[in-house]
Amino acid sequence: MSLLRRIFSVNNMLKPEEVRGELIKSKAAYNDIIRIAIPSIIEMVFVSLIGSVDVIMVGRLGFEAIAAVGLATQPRLIMLSVFMALNVGVTAIVARRKGENRPEEANRTVRNAIIIVLGLTAVVTTISIAFTRQIILIAGAQNDTIEMAVDYFRIISYFLPVNTLTMCINAAQRGVGNTRTSMIANLVANVVNIFFSYLLIYGNWGMPRLGVAGDAWASGIGFCVGLFISAFALFRGKSDYNYLRVSIRDDWSLHRETVKSIAKLGGNSALEQVGQRVGLFLYAIIVANLGTAAFAAHQVGMQFLNFSFNFGNGLAVAGVTLVGQMLGKNRPDLAKIYGRSTQRLSFIMGLTIAVSIVIFREPLVSIFLSRSDPTNLASFDIAANLMFIIACFQIFQTSALVYAGCLRGAGDNLFVAVTMLICVAVLRPILTVVAVYVIGFGIMGAWGATLVDIFLRLAFMNRRFSGNKWHNKTV
Repeated sequence: MSLLRRIFSVNNMLKPEEVRGELIKSKAAYNDIIRIAIPSIIEMVFVSLIGSVDVIMVGRLGFEAIAAVGLATQPRLIMLSVFMALNVGVTAIVARRKGENRPEEANRTVRNAIIIVLGLTAVVTTISIAFTRQIILIAGAQNDTIEMAVDYFRIISYFLPVNTLTMCINAAQRGVGNTRTSMIANLVANVVNIFFSYLLIYGNWGMPRLGVAGDAWASGIGFCVGLFISAFALFRGKSDYNYLRVSIRDDWSLHRETVKSIAKLGGNSALEQVGQRVGLFLYAIIVANLGTAAFAAHQVGMQFLNFSFNFGNGLAVAGVTLVGQMLGKNRPDLAKIYGRSTQRLSFIMGLTIAVSIVIFREPLVSIFLSRSDPTNLASFDIAANLMFIIACFQIFQTSALVYAGCLRGAGDNLFVAVTMLICVAVLRPILTVVAVYVIGFGIMGAWGATLVDIFLRLAFMNRRFSGNKWHNKTV
């Protein structure tokens, strides 16, 4: 017990010269982190689980169907990257304004962000629908997957405005510490998604049997439900976190300084998001060219990596919010305490997940691929071996996510962006090509290259957070 107290104590996180006032107690610090992180973790983990159920239902159509949905995923994430970047800025700015106790400016940020999102979405949606087939071909589609992937991607693109607007509203709510609204909206939306997937993929209860296209329509219906819940909470403004509230009667004109702040942080994050998505896109193309069986195993592995990613990302939300709010109060010492405390929680969580993955690797893979089915045997064996590498990811990934979140909350987005650009968009594809085509390690080499990428990211983020340059970033 005394060892655990030393591990989680906040007393050893600061040098004496860094202290600027009365420090928070260890219990209070972790309570604040858990209060914000738990809804985000619940949201992300359950959304991931529901997404896995979705993959299982698609998988019953055949491994080609799993591959088709996977091929459409990376281009879709590239489309969303600019909006993810903008949302990083929105969360950081709203958190800082909350710390500065400037509610009017926080609400102005939300209104301006909504206008910007609607304009950008119109452009991106038009491009994605007009060039669907070309995008899917670039993604590495094979003859046995291209038509399903094209149908899926085009339908999902119709609902892009709904998806991006929901993301923007939820990002603002996280900035004030309201992670419950996003949790409720996404959980309900994904349950609706699963229900309609059941109806439309297989044609149950008299509905048309649409296959992979039915899965896309179900996702779109879920997006609409999520937007209704998020918008209702923002416009009604009656929750315990009654900090954000907008009305149609408000001033919706773009404010120069507000837009400038969003553009500054969002622009840096756009560099990160676009670089990251392009890097992942190139990575996915390399893996897709290893064959449909290997790519199907890769998609199963990604389900578990994404699932564990959500634990670290949920804690990162707490880091963004608390670091931003503490800097708004001019307390970088408390910001560092919250950041270090969040990272220690992520370390324990990552270690626990890693051990679980190693012990239960084959039963976990069998959820998606049956070993008794001869057509799935090759994919099953590849996926089971990948689980060892996925276990190694856990500690590095969760800690790197937390440090990146803390730096974003401080407004140090440019450093995070450059780090992600170098590691994901440059080093990972190069290392993957060497591992797959030069050394000949195949899919295992591709995942090994990703492990090196994540370790380097953690090293860079830890070094940056240990310094003080992020203390004085203006937002």
